[in-house]
Amino acid sequence: MDAHPTVPRRLTGFFSHGRLTAIPVRPVVRHELLVHLTDTLFDSDRVYSEGEVNDAFRTVHDDTAALRRYCVIAGLLLREQDGSSYRRAALAHA
Repeated sequence: MDAHPTVPRRLTGFFSHGRLTAIPVRPVVRHELLVHLTDTLFDSDRVYSEGEVNDAFRTVHDDTAALRRYCVIAGLLLREQDGSSYRRAALAHA
């Protein structure tokens, strides 16, 4: 998918020149950001390796581990038990 084509208005203050400058602390805002990222960076019908997930997140922020972990905890990215692959949850935009 195209990387972050349109950032929701509420999240624009967290971006500069297409890069995420900070991960929101407030859980509601952070969740909105994570939904935006998973919807724009990952196709719903594809399986990704950890490296591919990191590469996608790296287009917006250097702390790929934090973004990956937050998305898994939020149920937006589903991780195989052995960590071998990830996929976007069916209802990431919900």
